[in-house]
Amino acid sequence: MDKSGINTILDQLRTASAQASGIKRQEVESDAVKVDFGETLKAAVDKTNNLQQTADRMTRDFVSGESNMDLHDVMISLQKANITFQSMVQVRNKLVTAYQEIMNMQV
Repeated sequence: MDKSGINTILDQLRTASAQASGIKRQEVESDAVKVDFGETLKAAVDKTNNLQQTADRMTRDFVSGESNMDLHDVMISLQKANITFQSMVQVRNKLVTAYQEIMNMQV
């Protein structure tokens, strides 16, 4: 995630914390930027996909010898794609766990 994504998540956490402590919603909303969770998640998935495609393209170019691609550039792009993918897997796991906990709640 880029810095704006992290800042957005921090704002959401601050909002949730303020709501839990009883601060009025209007006071919190004036400080926090409204963000759609779905759009943020889609942007993260798109970024992960783009990094994967870039790493695949760089790998093919390096193996075929069509470009002057350095091995260290290819390895760095593969590691970036891998780290981003692993982060997305962790987010997915947390979302599934949260969903399961919500579904198991007694109403």
